[in-house]
Amino acid sequence: MNRFLDKMERKFGRFAIRNLSLYLIAGYGIGYILGLTGSLEFLNLNPYQILHGQVWRVFTWILMPPSSLNIFTIIMLFFYYSIGTSLERTWGAFRYNVYLFSGMLFTLIGAFSLYGVYMYMGYPALPTGSFISQAFSTYYINLSIFLAFAANYPDMRVLLYFIIPVKIKWLAYLDVAILALSFFQGNMPIKVAIVASLLNFLVFFISSRNFSRIKPSEMHRKAEYKRETEPVRMKAISKHKCAICGRTEEDGDELEFRFCSKCNGNYEYCQEHLFTHKHIL
Repeated sequence: MNRFLDKMERKFGRFAIRNLSLYLIAGYGIGYILGLTGSLEFLNLNPYQILHGQVWRVFTWILMPPSSLNIFTIIMLFFYYSIGTSLERTWGAFRYNVYLFSGMLFTLIGAFSLYGVYMYMGYPALPTGSFISQAFSTYYINLSIFLAFAANYPDMRVLLYFIIPVKIKWLAYLDVAILALSFFQGNMPIKVAIVASLLNFLVFFISSRNFSRIKPSEMHRKAEYKRETEPVRMKAISKHKCAICGRTEEDGDELEFRFCSKCNGNYEYCQEHLFTHKHIL
């Protein structure tokens, strides 16, 4: 999986959407506004309606807010924005994009697969589509973001109810237990929605061995090695420098630098040359 993602990132990494969590939260904001007009029923993931011409639902279901708007929802959205941004910094924008969009794709596949099964069994099409749409949303996708964050930062402490300090891994265990209970007690659309929305977590963290190459500890090790082997003169000038154009972070606040895993040595490149340079072997 990592090799495949490395190859895809070299080809398409420049097209990754940066700060994707912000756009997701902004989409929920649009959803809350549309909810005031009573338009949400035209946005949800209803396979029957999609197959009968309302193709916009393939995308607009992402705007469906996870819950009603209140102070706790606002706190939750800020929390998900924070952990999503942290994951993007840890993995890079491309891998975070793949993780989030794959969760959405698996959700779409799960909804249409379940609809196809119900149609094969002879259930009425229109009410079946509405029945399925009630279970499929981005709620479990957001939970997959939290589980991914907990897998990368298990010992990070958060304040439960703003008072009780607790390691985030224990909150993840609690969420997994609640998910298991929801799975066994829920109807078939709930079961499929849970599995489909969390399939990205299973794929990324089982087949890629927990992203061992890009875990925070591994990134810290690389940074330490770079600081120890970098000439003193370079340290005094800049922390990051492109091996092609020589630009540093002082040349622009929005410049990003990444190491190339294919080059033999610790060569760092800006975003313009990361995918276009000739590998040093």
